[in-house]
This record gives sequence, C-alpha cells and structure tokens, in this order.
Amino acid sequence: MKKEYDFSKGKRGAVVPAAKGKTRITIRIDDDILDWFRGEVDAVGGGNYQTLINNALREHIKREQEPIEVILRRVVREELQSVAT
Repeated sequence: MKKEYDFSKGKRGAVVPAAKGKTRITIRIDDDILDWFRGEVDAVGGGNYQTLINNALREHIKREQEPIEVILRRVVREELQSVAT
C-alpha cells in the first residue's frame, strides 16, 4: 500500500451512473420487508431484489388507478375461484 495517494482528480458520487430512466436514491426499508424481497429473489434462483421492489411499487400504483368497478370484479372473481377449489 502506498504511503500517500493522489485524489486530486477524484470525483464524488456513484462510480457507475444510473441507467437512463432510473434515479439513484437512498431510502430506509424495514428489515423484515427487505428480507422478504431478498427471500423471494433467492427462492427463484437469483435476480435483483431492487427490481422486485420496483415491480411491486409499479403494480400498487397501477391498482390504485383502477376504477372501483374493475377492482370489485377482480375481487369477486378471485373469491369465486377460491370457493370453487
């Protein structure tokens, strides 16, 4: 190891820039939630838990924008299927 390093041309920030359409942020997630997402990824043989979290958030947003009729029909359909099995 060198006694001294030259950081005069060093840059602060992420080493790898975020892909287009992505924003790097820092958030705090409860341990049990993060463990669940990591476990889901491990259960399918690998992948990226961050992508899984992103997909879950996207699905939540999509459902929040659904008209109440669509939600009710889906719930009734799911309930009928659960009774039939």
